[in-house]
Amino acid sequence: MKEIPVKRTLSVPGLAYGGDYNPEQWPEEVWAEDVRLMREAGVNLVSVGIFSWALLEPAEGVYDFSRLDKVLDLLHAGGVAADLATPTAAPPAWFFRAHPEALPVDRDGRRLSYGSRQTFCPSSPAYREAALRIAGALAERYADHPAVRMWHVHNEYGCHNAACYCDTSAAAFRRWLRDRYGDGLAALNAAWGTAFWSQWYHDWEEVLPPRATGAVPNPTHQLDWRRFCSDELLSLYRAERDLLRTAAPSVPATTNFMVNFSFEALDYWRWAPEPDIVSNDHYLRSTDPESQIDIALSGDLVRSLAGGPWLLMEHSTGAVNWQPVNRAKGPGQLRRNALAHVARGADGIAFFQWRQSTAGAEQWHSAMLPHAGTDSRVWQDVVRLGADLKALAEVRGSTVPAEVAVVWDWNAAWALELPAQPSGELRHLDLVRAWYEPLWRAGVAVDFVRPDADLSGYRLVLAPSLYLVDDAGAANLSAFAERGGTLAVGFHSGAVDENCHVRLGGYPGAFRDVLGVRSDEPFPLLPDAPVGLGGAVPDGASGRLWSERLRPAGAETVASFADGPLAGVPAVTRHGYGAGTAWYLATLPDPDTLSALLDRVRTEAGVEPVRSAPPGVEVVRRRGPRADYLFVIDHTGQGAEVRVAEGAFELLTGTETAGTVTVAPGEVAVVREPRAR
Repeated sequence: MKEIPVKRTLSVPGLAYGGDYNPEQWPEEVWAEDVRLMREAGVNLVSVGIFSWALLEPAEGVYDFSRLDKVLDLLHAGGVAADLATPTAAPPAWFFRAHPEALPVDRDGRRLSYGSRQTFCPSSPAYREAALRIAGALAERYADHPAVRMWHVHNEYGCHNAACYCDTSAAAFRRWLRDRYGDGLAALNAAWGTAFWSQWYHDWEEVLPPRATGAVPNPTHQLDWRRFCSDELLSLYRAERDLLRTAAPSVPATTNFMVNFSFEALDYWRWAPEPDIVSNDHYLRSTDPESQIDIALSGDLVRSLAGGPWLLMEHSTGAVNWQPVNRAKGPGQLRRNALAHVARGADGIAFFQWRQSTAGAEQWHSAMLPHAGTDSRVWQDVVRLGADLKALAEVRGSTVPAEVAVVWDWNAAWALELPAQPSGELRHLDLVRAWYEPLWRAGVAVDFVRPDADLSGYRLVLAPSLYLVDDAGAANLSAFAERGGTLAVGFHSGAVDENCHVRLGGYPGAFRDVLGVRSDEPFPLLPDAPVGLGGAVPDGASGRLWSERLRPAGAETVASFADGPLAGVPAVTRHGYGAGTAWYLATLPDPDTLSALLDRVRTEAGVEPVRSAPPGVEVVRRRGPRADYLFVIDHTGQGAEVRVAEGAFELLTGTETAGTVTVAPGEVAVVREPRAR
């Protein structure tokens, strides 16, 4: 029987609130003021020590915990809990002077230098030994400290440094491959298709990381490298976590994921079972005019990884320094962003960082206490948010029910974006977001799932981009439709198996039977050359990025290409399969057309919005054991009225409602309703 891991919980009252606290950047006389202001803002949890290795261990095996002792004692006296970090994301200079071989090597063979963060070889024995030594020293000293309520292992694994191509990493890669394929090379040669271009391996020492080479590298080689790099970092997390658990068995451990628009280095489905509490860092893309949709998508994905509530470990009060234009947030946006994360299942809200730095690489990154101090709009917003989260304490632990699942797989994303695809314009996240947006606008709750997940609780499953899928995942999705569910699949899905080998017999490969279609050739479209669509679609409909020579094999044609090289060929099909229905979209329709198609698909599946609301007003339901909590967030700046149950109660203002709740322009309402059945 498979052992179910014990999940430890965070012992702070209500919803957690705080941020990264870096007192080592400030003189000691500032620390007491920090704690006083934290209490004023309602902060009850801060992350401490994330980048303090050089001060905690100024020389190998020599420790100075004097600052950290004082900080933790001050926090505890002030009623603020500590999420104590192992500082292993930024090894000190003395370590690299002693162990220059632990510096990472890039794919071009250049060894990088120290002087920033995340600059280490994940496979380095010297790094692992040093990381476990400092983690062990912290565990021994602070396991029983009353301020320590959670361990924060490392920081943003894979950020800036997801891979090292040195000889030590090559040896570790070969060990990983032997575990995957066995000691003989026949299975690896078969999986990698090494008969192509004379890449056959006769000796394990010939196998290297996918370093820079003269032409296109082997796709499966690159895919396995991505898998290895994710697993290698995961092994570092497990090693530190296990050491901390031994010292403090009841204290939960976490590490901050980076489920956002730009980070796809780690397979978080493999990572998600490992932390006691899943936490995430999320930053807005300043060029995104509707970044609230990215917040929702990220929140739904993190909640799905966690299997329930999660923590937002980092986001920004305003500008982030690493984007081309360091844009501040508009009026009310700090509050809307934070509460949107809570709506999607976050049981805690934290920022990077507490006090804005005066020096260093992130001196222009916003903070809870900005350069301007308490006489600032940011500080006023921070204090207001603290009061909001205190008013929402009873929401903690509630879940977000959903009848729609979106299939998400990091292996499929990695494989799709390898070189030498039929189109280099395909981006996994962009395709998923295109399908997600109509659901967000309609107010439909969404879970994200693996291809092999239990789908029995859903009416509708969407697979917008699943280029790679193994036989078990494909069978699982097909069986969902056969049992009566509604399945919708996007183009170029099911094309290859788990080894990136093309599935023969025509496209869309693994899904031909369930979709009732067959294609013999893709016709990718140029980025600026959409084609028209006709049929049961809005006037002026068009398709982008992709087309293919598709013919029905049992499916009905819903829409066809109206012009271009495939005029008259089906573009959207619908197929009765077993007791259910399967849809196929052989192009990416324009936003209005895609919205209309997905509205039809979900309506036929019997999926209704959480609550009717004007466009641009986000409505999300969290469900507790005794009540539902309806979050209503106005992103339009116009305000809105939304229907609520009789006898409902608005938590942020502490007022009863009478059948409707009024949300002021740019504001948020959270309504407690009787629990729906």
